[in-house]
Amino acid sequence: MSAKSSKLLDTARRLDAAGKHEDALLAFRQLLETCPDSIDGWVDVGGLLLVLGRFQEAREACGAALKLDPRHYGAQVHFAAALMHLDCLDEADACFREAIGREPGRPAGRLMHSDCLIRQGKLEQARTELEKVLEREPFNQAALDRRNTLMVRQGDWASLRLDMERQLEGYSGPEAEYVASHRDLLFGDMPGGWDRFESRLAIPNRMPRRNYPQPIWEGNPFPDKTLLLTWEQGFGDSLMFLRFAPMVKALGGRVLLLVQPPLAHLAATCPGIDLVIAEEALLPPFDWHTSLLSLPHLFRTRLDSIPTDVPYLRTPDSIPARQDIDGLLSTTSDRLRVALCWAGNSRHSRDAKRSLPAAALAPLSAIPGVAWYSFQYEAQEEPPLPGLVPLGPLMKAFSNTAHALCGMDLVITVDTVLAHLAGALGLPTFTLLSFIPDWRWMLGRDDSPWYPTMRLYRQPAPGDWEAVIQQVVRDLSSPE
Repeated sequence: MSAKSSKLLDTARRLDAAGKHEDALLAFRQLLETCPDSIDGWVDVGGLLLVLGRFQEAREACGAALKLDPRHYGAQVHFAAALMHLDCLDEADACFREAIGREPGRPAGRLMHSDCLIRQGKLEQARTELEKVLEREPFNQAALDRRNTLMVRQGDWASLRLDMERQLEGYSGPEAEYVASHRDLLFGDMPGGWDRFESRLAIPNRMPRRNYPQPIWEGNPFPDKTLLLTWEQGFGDSLMFLRFAPMVKALGGRVLLLVQPPLAHLAATCPGIDLVIAEEALLPPFDWHTSLLSLPHLFRTRLDSIPTDVPYLRTPDSIPARQDIDGLLSTTSDRLRVALCWAGNSRHSRDAKRSLPAAALAPLSAIPGVAWYSFQYEAQEEPPLPGLVPLGPLMKAFSNTAHALCGMDLVITVDTVLAHLAGALGLPTFTLLSFIPDWRWMLGRDDSPWYPTMRLYRQPAPGDWEAVIQQVVRDLSSPE
């Protein structure tokens, strides 16, 4: 290859790595016009065309590479992948097997071959391929994700749980117990999971320290005494665990709640709370204290004893933006009003998994008779939906959000605080979940033991939001 051709290949690869796919394609085309016998050029452009979903073109490019070298591993694997996406499954299977037979130690072929086997319904064979990859590379994330997908599809919860236990090997002490509690709760192991969940309080610098001189409440009756409940993690956690307040109140005297300031007015509507104190305010006298998130442990909560009386929150009397919200709702009384939230807090550790691109919601536009309302506070890109009304600027106060939600017929949201608020208000809610979601949503079910008015829509494979949205479209388009 000439110096000019090498430079063009390097340029194309840099553009591809930077995500500038159309520019990369142009550079590859220039390379192949200059040097039509560049096997690397044909293989790389074939791989890029696969990424872009241009499968017939990918097949042709990889075919050109195979004419130059019929035994080229990358060309054969990409060629087989193109065949697979074109539904030529038997031909793709044979092509994958030939490449793997020559170079059994390379993972790319086995990984893509497992996808082909899954499409053929040969789940056990696919799992065998993945096990062979993991024998050589135990932490190959692509193989682990595919194997977990198979375990979920097969309902093999025991193997999935074993996989998660292996991942605990990198933790120790209270941190290991805390991570293990998430696994236990994901599988519905209660109350044992709640016992382990308490280990979070021993992790240095992990949770807000409550160094009060008063003793920590251990669930005993407290007649004629005052108990302080304290917030601990995110807004959604506070809203979720407020459900236990009536059970606390039934055991004793006065119940105080220390909560994040933005939630104060909303939390005051919860039965069982006598007084809400925002975080910065001075605390009145109290006799005992405990965290909201310790209440399921204290009540020995089982899967069948989770408090599910909804709504346990209501719209506060004071709504700062009531007039503006009511004005925006008044024009759509003849249509189905649907709230949308497609992204959570971008600083959340799981945000990349739980949020979806706004463009992924485009198929919802096919549903007739819907008035779409965006409850998206942070995201800048909006989905291409006709007449989408942005309520985000009015959502700075949770009382505004609650009032606007109560004007909706349906809430569609990812795993963020809006899901908990809608569930606590007892509103019909579709919650869109990543393949392995946060522990509270559990596995293998389309309902939530926490929120009886909620339906769960789960990715069938890691990152597959398209299937999730298509299922939502089918459900909303079908007659009752």
